[in-house]
Amino acid sequence: MPLTFALHRNPDPATDDAVARVLADPGFGDHFTDHMAVATWTKDGGWGADEVKPYGPFQLDPASAVLHYAQEVFEGLKAYRHADGSIHLFRPEENARRFQSSAARMMLPALDVDDFVTACAELVKVDARWVPGAEGERSLYLRPFMFAAEVFLGVRAAQTVTFSVIASPAGPYFTGGVKPVDIWVTDTYARAGVGGTGAAKCGGNYAASLIAQYEGYDHGCSQVLFIEAADKDRVEELGGMNVFLVTADGRLVTPALTGTILEGITRDSILTVAADLGLTPEERRVTPEELFGGIADGTTVEAFSCGTAAVVTPIGGFTSADGEWRLPDNGSPQTLAIRNGILDIQYGRVPDTRGWLRRVI
Repeated sequence: MPLTFALHRNPDPATDDAVARVLADPGFGDHFTDHMAVATWTKDGGWGADEVKPYGPFQLDPASAVLHYAQEVFEGLKAYRHADGSIHLFRPEENARRFQSSAARMMLPALDVDDFVTACAELVKVDARWVPGAEGERSLYLRPFMFAAEVFLGVRAAQTVTFSVIASPAGPYFTGGVKPVDIWVTDTYARAGVGGTGAAKCGGNYAASLIAQYEGYDHGCSQVLFIEAADKDRVEELGGMNVFLVTADGRLVTPALTGTILEGITRDSILTVAADLGLTPEERRVTPEELFGGIADGTTVEAFSCGTAAVVTPIGGFTSADGEWRLPDNGSPQTLAIRNGILDIQYGRVPDTRGWLRRVI
């Protein structure tokens, strides 16, 4: 039976003035809406106890399995307010499918695609006043997640699981305009290995990337690029974003999915719209030698990272223990065209010819 996420309203919601103050400068991940969607799964009963309820803490037993074995997965997507006041989700079914794939890898139960989308939509409906206006790349960020809630210290798949969606107003990722970022290429740390959890969106992958991220900070870089763990012969992805190269002859190159790279929704969207912009998309093996050599000889003229939070971020250069490779200071025209193309769809500024938007209100 489909989940409905019946509403139980917050009896003490934020005032309109408080919401307005948040929306004036939302930042990212600092403020949360009045409600949350929740559901519970048990081995014997399946999914149930689904509702939209007042936002508030979970009560976790110290022996809850997630606290000991990190059996959890999450997603990230946004709700966008269009100029006519309507509110839309961008490709939520794809997030739902990836959520299922991540859950399977972590031995968590499958949540139906429609139930995932319903949870997100019902939360947005009740907290619609928290969705910022269309100006300034503002949106409502949604964080669906699932974790092992069973009170049990044995190592096995949990028999009680909690699913939830929370929401947080998000401002523009670049408050001073889109600027190229510098990337540290680590040869000390690896994000994932073949047969591991690299393709799953689970917290452990992000926690494991932090040490390399801070290594990058020490070298004046704002993000880190990981190389394949075993043979160090192929480029993979950044700590939380996929990476693309633009060549002088109009190719748009990104590392192929190998089971160690997250299958990004923004990544897939970019590959789909590339032809509209006159680019030829290529998903294939990219070696460090090609990355660095292509920048050095002018074959690669732009590079960028992509993900839900920042959409598309131009890259100014790469630094490693072996040297520094700077991309041309050309204004990143193809990168910005791709970025604007995705944003125009999300905010309804161009027709949604591919059916990527799901109207909520």
